Amino acid sequence: MSLRWRIMVSIVFVIVLTVLISVGVGYYATQARLGVFVDEIGDDEASRLAQNLSREYTAAGGWETVDRPLSEAGYIYDGVMLEEPHEGSEGESSDLFHNDPIRVVITGVDGRVVKDNLSELLPGTTAHDLDGHRETVFDLTTNQPVGRVYVDVNHELLSAESHGFLNTLLYITVIGGMLTAGVAILLAAWLSKRITAPVTALTKATQAIAQGDTAQLPITSSDELGQMSAAFNRMTSALETQRGLRKRLINDVSHELNTPLTVIQLEAKGLRDGLQTPKTASDHIVQEVDRLRGLVTDLDWLAETDYGELKLTLEANSIYELLTAEADRWQPQSQARQVELSLQASADLPDMDLDQMRMSQALGNVLSNAIHCAEAGGHIAIRAELESDEALAISVIDDGIGIQAADLPHVFDRFYRTDPSRNRGIGGTGLGLAITRAIVEAHGGTIAVRSDGLGQGAAVTFRLPLNK
Repeated sequence: MSLRWRIMVSIVFVIVLTVLISVGVGYYATQARLGVFVDEIGDDEASRLAQNLSREYTAAGGWETVDRPLSEAGYIYDGVMLEEPHEGSEGESSDLFHNDPIRVVITGVDGRVVKDNLSELLPGTTAHDLDGHRETVFDLTTNQPVGRVYVDVNHELLSAESHGFLNTLLYITVIGGMLTAGVAILLAAWLSKRITAPVTALTKATQAIAQGDTAQLPITSSDELGQMSAAFNRMTSALETQRGLRKRLINDVSHELNTPLTVIQLEAKGLRDGLQTPKTASDHIVQEVDRLRGLVTDLDWLAETDYGELKLTLEANSIYELLTAEADRWQPQSQARQVELSLQASADLPDMDLDQMRMSQALGNVLSNAIHCAEAGGHIAIRAELESDEALAISVIDDGIGIQAADLPHVFDRFYRTDPSRNRGIGGTGLGLAITRAIVEAHGGTIAVRSDGLGQGAAVTFRLPLNK
């Protein structure tokens, strides 16, 4: 059974079960309450009839006119009325119960029958075990009991009136329940379709993605289903982006591998054919192997950042000592290119929790780029300063070849190298700044690059949060 039918059947089952329980509970609760209500009415009828009989008995001096109060109360059913009911008499309250004959029996104080309105007991006979609502009839002159009146002896009032009302109530409730069930079926069909439609679309879109196609789900609401579709669309877009990056990565890695392998192959052939001296060939081959090893190392570092495996060993470090060590480490390279490298930082900079090795690698990548992009006689400055009580800014500023405005958004992309750097024959894989950004962000910081254009130099700035 499909999910849609399961939801629909479940909703209909719950609603139908609720209707049945409501009908059952309502029916039996009404029946119980109606029985109490009918009993109260019977007691009231018996009390009123006893009062009328007491007045009639006192006025007539006996039971000769006993039919009069019975007729006024509507309990004479032979079609013969001794007198028209008195206007405004209390017997009018019994009009609701004239649909079926109600048995009324009047007895004297000796228990002998005076009147049975249904003539089941003859006058003068002894009445035994009469049921119903009983009241005493008094002679109002002497205030002495002269008999008893039994109303609804056979419980016709309860059986006729209450059962008729309950049957009508049950009929109305069943009709209402059927209408409710019908509405429930329609609602369940609509709701199940609304719930399962995005799921069905999601299944089809997932199958399309598995086959290499791109699929987007329509977003028709802002509820959980709409949020699911939006999240799937974001995932699809991210997946498509990753596919593009993977394709670009494969192309770039292939290109980066192809160049040194081609050089190695040519040098080896030249050595074999006697076109190249062993020393020259070996120097070129070693240089290209070092280039390949650097590419593999960079790819390993990049893989760590991609899969969340870049783990930091945070320790308290002096920022001034870290920058001093980096300046000393890169002095030989800068001097070899006749570039001045200076440190502009205060010795009282606060200590920070850093992974010294990782941060040294990040600074080294930026300094290496700056040294290779600087012209002979150029200058590179390492500058550190507090920007606020919350962040420390470390900048590497050079006056080298600069970066075009169109290249600035892409300098941290993998394998991205600007045309000036390619034209100058600057080495590298184009992964250094991507790895640097990952290291800085792993420390909770941000990295940015600024350049006013070609020939205007560049500035790369780390912003690291201070220890709290």
